[in-house]
Amino acid sequence: MSETSARLGLPLLQPGQAQKELTHNEALTLLDLAVQAGVVAVGVNVPPASPVVGQAWVVGNAPTGVWSGHAQALAGWTEGGWRFVAAREGMAVWSIAGARETRFVDGAWRVGMLTGSGVTIDGIRVVGPQHAAIAGPISGSVVDAEARAVIGAMLAALRAHGLIAS
Repeated sequence: MSETSARLGLPLLQPGQAQKELTHNEALTLLDLAVQAGVVAVGVNVPPASPVVGQAWVVGNAPTGVWSGHAQALAGWTEGGWRFVAAREGMAVWSIAGARETRFVDGAWRVGMLTGSGVTIDGIRVVGPQHAAIAGPISGSVVDAEARAVIGAMLAALRAHGLIAS
């Protein structure tokens, strides 16, 4: 039987184990750190001098001191000292300093990057997939007609994205 959970590395109770409450409390502490995490900062390599219990950071790529060996992990200060949760694909935290969601994607933390197929506000789609490029007008004797065609294409794209009403 494994000693830790596959995804978050939480300690698991073992058959015949003494002091099961220690293992259980450690798992709860790590869950408290990882679930709905809010971090002070992202990409920090030097542990803070005076952390407060409950504060957390996303460790940078070249950590020093007690954070050595925990690159890109979620580091949290607890009553028992530092606890770490290794970053996993798709893990998300809220960066308090940047006021942005931060997600672990393709082996790196991405700050403020959102992905999706569209944005809907109050039931109205306001941003969708990218449209084809709109050609700019070229010089010639029909500049007015070309400019009107480009403006028409721009308006159509803005309407398709829901940025202006039809």
